[in-house]
Amino acid sequence: MNHKSLSFYLSLILLFQCIYAGVFAQSASIQNVQGRSNLSLNGRWNYIVDPYENGYYDYRHTPYDQSASGKGGFYDDKKQENKSELIEYNFDLSPTLKVPGDWNSQVANLELYEGTVWYRRKFEIAPKADKKYFLYFAAVNYEAHVYLNGKKLGIHKGGFTPFQFDVTSKLKQGENVVVVKVDNTRKQDEIPTVNTDWWNYGGITRDVFLTELPAAHIADYKVQLAKGNANKIEGFVQVSGSQLTQNITVFIPEAGIKTSVTTDVSGKAVIDIPVKNISYWSPENPKLYKVQLTSETDTLNDLIGFRTIETKGQDILVNGKSVFLRGISLHDENPLLPGRLRSTGDMRMMLQWAKELGCNYVRLAHYPHNEEMMRLADEMGLFVWAEVPVYWTISWENKDTYTNASKQLTDLIERDKNRASVIVWSIGNETPLSEPRLNFMSNLAATVKATDNTRLVSAALEVHRKGYEVVVDDVLGEKLDLVSFNEYAGWYWGGLPKEMLKYHFNIKYNKPVVITEFGADALGGFHADEETKFSEEYQESLYKYQIQFLQTIKGLRGMTPWILADFRSPRRQHPVYQNFWNRKGLISETGKKKKAFYTLQQFYNNMQQQYKP
Repeated sequence: MNHKSLSFYLSLILLFQCIYAGVFAQSASIQNVQGRSNLSLNGRWNYIVDPYENGYYDYRHTPYDQSASGKGGFYDDKKQENKSELIEYNFDLSPTLKVPGDWNSQVANLELYEGTVWYRRKFEIAPKADKKYFLYFAAVNYEAHVYLNGKKLGIHKGGFTPFQFDVTSKLKQGENVVVVKVDNTRKQDEIPTVNTDWWNYGGITRDVFLTELPAAHIADYKVQLAKGNANKIEGFVQVSGSQLTQNITVFIPEAGIKTSVTTDVSGKAVIDIPVKNISYWSPENPKLYKVQLTSETDTLNDLIGFRTIETKGQDILVNGKSVFLRGISLHDENPLLPGRLRSTGDMRMMLQWAKELGCNYVRLAHYPHNEEMMRLADEMGLFVWAEVPVYWTISWENKDTYTNASKQLTDLIERDKNRASVIVWSIGNETPLSEPRLNFMSNLAATVKATDNTRLVSAALEVHRKGYEVVVDDVLGEKLDLVSFNEYAGWYWGGLPKEMLKYHFNIKYNKPVVITEFGADALGGFHADEETKFSEEYQESLYKYQIQFLQTIKGLRGMTPWILADFRSPRRQHPVYQNFWNRKGLISETGKKKKAFYTLQQFYNNMQQQYKP
């Protein structure tokens, strides 16, 4: 196809299209897409920056698929010819961006750009008649309109969760063309909302695959220990496609487990397997078993760890033993190379830094991180707090906003439900008190428990102060398994770090306490006395006093200070110390460890000895 202009190409896209894009439904996400036969569409994609969205709206600002006639605005619906071809756009002559990747870090004049960018990728395929094909995106930030060979597949909102489309009937022998309209514009009613504290990286930020599956295939499964029962594996297998009723074998050779079940007319079979003599997963023993699922038409392998997680009073019990969560918070960003984490090497580096710090736990904030991070955490032995971007003040009373948040949450749970490392589903961060917010967040907590009751549910709450009393009494805490809150004494309140010892905690709930944030900015390499803000010495002093301060909490069972490494944020504009960087990292943007790194490392080494498995 000769793509002379973006407008001409879009006229073909809109041909035979329904009036509203909402009728294009996405397929349910593929479980363990990495274990499938994939044609990678990663690489160089042509792109066109479209700040006025001329490729989507006509000059009256009417979407081409919602014109007065109900047809696209660029063609005659009888002759199917272009009536008003524009000449401003040309994909073939356009520059390219790396996928996966964000445009902000790849093109200098797009560093602060928020808006629409069109992507195009050509690929060759010889589709097989007995196979199904899915176009899979691991993440696109934020709103994606996806087209294949001139037909719109659908829309996805949410910058951090996967989505896919069944393209079996839409592929052609030979050359095929994918176009994606990506828009990272911040909006009040979206998740997250307009106000955040991280860089709004736009683009196709994670892998893109064309996935080939048998016509009848294993689409989904859960193979995990039952809630509170280390002697039973529970879960399900879901078959999709042309033959729903099938015999399924679950085989875990190293554990001596082999059992068969039969799917019902909906393609689902429940599994319930007694367990004896298995090695339970933990950070000290990150044991993963090869699990093979075989149907009459399909075979799929995964590496899965088995462990239990529960709370009892103020204790967190993993495999029945009390643990202290020695954690750190992370953003999905490489401090050394601009942009999102794009490779396994990037991700392994971040988690290895956490291990060096003495961590057995990471908080992957404030949105779903790459699926590969969870798999690496499984392998490397790190507990994970996984979170959705219900962040600060959003539109609590907007039903569509809630639907969006709930969908991102369940998509995260569905994607990572077989990862032993994931022990906490977090429903949000620092959300202010109100009745609409309580209803919104309570419903999300109930959604977690209904979707996956084998893990803990929590959120990063806020504290308030009455004199020298630090009060934790958010009513949402009744719905959560952990008392988790952010606390910035010595930085945003409370005077100098040493003055925080004047305060004491008043925590309403008799539950395990996990501090989800504390910290202070420090410019790596800037040295002064411990009372000079932005110095490494100030940050080191704050960590020293925070450790003393937090240890006064009787139920303290973990923490994830803010944050492992410096990260970019448009909110952080101080021209000397920040320059659009949040400097609360224990590691600088050059990879140098700050003094506070070693203070926390020493504390974690001591806690490791206290909580020996």
